[in-house]
Amino acid sequence: MTQPDFTAARRFAIYQLNNHLPAGITYHSPRHTLDEVLPAVDRMILAEEVAEVEDQLLLRTAALFHDLGYTTAHHDHEVVSAEIAARELPGFGYSPQQVETVQAMIMATRLPQSPRGLLQEILADADLDVLGSASFFDRNLELREELDFILQPVNDVVWYTNQVRFLRDHRYFTHSTRQLRDPGKQINLQELIRLQAAAQKADPYGIFVNHRPPGTSG
Repeated sequence: MTQPDFTAARRFAIYQLNNHLPAGITYHSPRHTLDEVLPAVDRMILAEEVAEVEDQLLLRTAALFHDLGYTTAHHDHEVVSAEIAARELPGFGYSPQQVETVQAMIMATRLPQSPRGLLQEILADADLDVLGSASFFDRNLELREELDFILQPVNDVVWYTNQVRFLRDHRYFTHSTRQLRDPGKQINLQELIRLQAAAQKADPYGIFVNHRPPGTSG
């Protein structure tokens, strides 16, 4: 069987991310895919001993395509990303079965995550690898700015309460990611709890939207 042209698929995905994402998509950006998810997948391929070359290729392909839906849709972007994979990957030499595997991995990133099997678990963990990283709060601000763009701004009490709940409810699936990221995730959770308490004290009625607007620094 002819090997898929991963290089061409990668080139296509990067072009879409760099040229077709709306300006307001500040979190699900090229940085998220190329500097966060893809390196996390590469790390877990080694740590979780994914030996099959085909599995490695399909994981990397799914990582590159998993957020392409944001180029055309804000909601149900995983579904749109899977549709893009189905439309484009055969042209790069991917078989129907390989495309289905990539689509299933993409859909495994949908919240609440419920991956089946190691490959889906790896992509699901890679997509939320940032929760336990030192860059969490910088990226969390960018997520907030993106959601302001897609939905509407919320006050700090609501934001931090939702973020605390999300980190408390979240769990990593792969052993290697739990070992690497759970300690940092707990540190980030404790800081979120502190920020939540400060927001409730400053705005006990939850009426102010008082986070930094997009484009500011600090």
